[in-house]
Amino acid sequence: MEKKENYIACCGCYCKTCKAFISNSCRGCIIGYETKERDINRAKCKIKICCYKEKKLSTCAECKDFSKCALIAGRFKAGSYDNKKCLEALEYIKNYGKNNFMDKANKWKGHFGKLK
Repeated sequence: MEKKENYIACCGCYCKTCKAFISNSCRGCIIGYETKERDINRAKCKIKICCYKEKKLSTCAECKDFSKCALIAGRFKAGSYDNKKCLEALEYIKNYGKNNFMDKANKWKGHFGKLK
C-alpha cells in the first residue's frame, strides 16, 4: 500500500485531486516507485531524480538546499499560475508539514489550490 505522502509530487503538486491523475492520464510523481511497479532509473524529470532518487526525499520542501536550489528556481522562474501555486505548496509543506498540507489539499478541485 502506498504512503499517503506519495500523492504529493516532488515539486508540490497534489495527485489525489489532480484531474490528470484521476483520469489515469498521469501516474503521479512518486507513486509506484516504492512498490517497484515503476523504475526510478527511467524517470526523466530532473526535479524527481534529484529529490526522490538522489536525495531520498519525498518533496523538495524537505531539502536543506530548497531555498537556493537551481532546479527549483529554473522550474518556477516562468511565473505561470501553476508554477506559483506549486512553489506556494512547497513553502507551505516546509513551514507546516505534509499532513497539514494534505488536509488542505484534499479539498482542492485540481492539483493545486488555496492553502491559507
